[in-house]
Amino acid sequence: MTAPFRSGFVSLVGRPNVGKSTLVNRLVGAKVAIVSERPQTTRTQIRGVRTPASSQLILLDTPGIHRPRTLLGERTNARARATLAEVDVVCLLIEASAPIGPGDRFVAGLVHEVETPKVLVVNKIDIARRRAVAEHLVVATAELGEFDAYVPLSGATGEGVDALVEELEARLPEGPVYYPGGVVSDQPETFLAAELVREQLLAMARDELPH
Repeated sequence: MTAPFRSGFVSLVGRPNVGKSTLVNRLVGAKVAIVSERPQTTRTQIRGVRTPASSQLILLDTPGIHRPRTLLGERTNARARATLAEVDVVCLLIEASAPIGPGDRFVAGLVHEVETPKVLVVNKIDIARRRAVAEHLVVATAELGEFDAYVPLSGATGEGVDALVEELEARLPEGPVYYPGGVVSDQPETFLAAELVREQLLAMARDELPH
């Protein structure tokens, strides 16, 4: 008996610079979201599409959620928070290479306000010691609330990503193919080209470019 086709929407949330865009690019297998060390590089919601044989994941790369100090910060937060109750699965990303802090707890609190299935992703294990990863999982369980699954991985190297895909697919409903095969993003080519230019400008004109 053939397994049913599953499809749905997955939102990646977390404080700025936890590696959401890098993970989306890894999952999709193409560069659909730009990456920079500067916080709030992602200004709008970007959809990446992963379509293996038996499922389709539409991945929403959201702006990093933080305590806003400006109107721009309030608006980017609002965009990210709006997706939490509208998707099939929420992935909360934290860093294995940094202590769990107030920002992580703030975002976790927002995630737990919705009934959506939740997966905690401990990212950047490639630059953290194994003991640190284990400690993060213990602390996360105690401080960030209960999640449906816990996945340590590296969006940069791909280690652990297959385990995340399995967890996500298991929580997707049966559904249609939203995007035809070969599509990796719903963004027009002009937008992607403009974003790639912005990525290079952020790298080369760090101090000069308003951000």
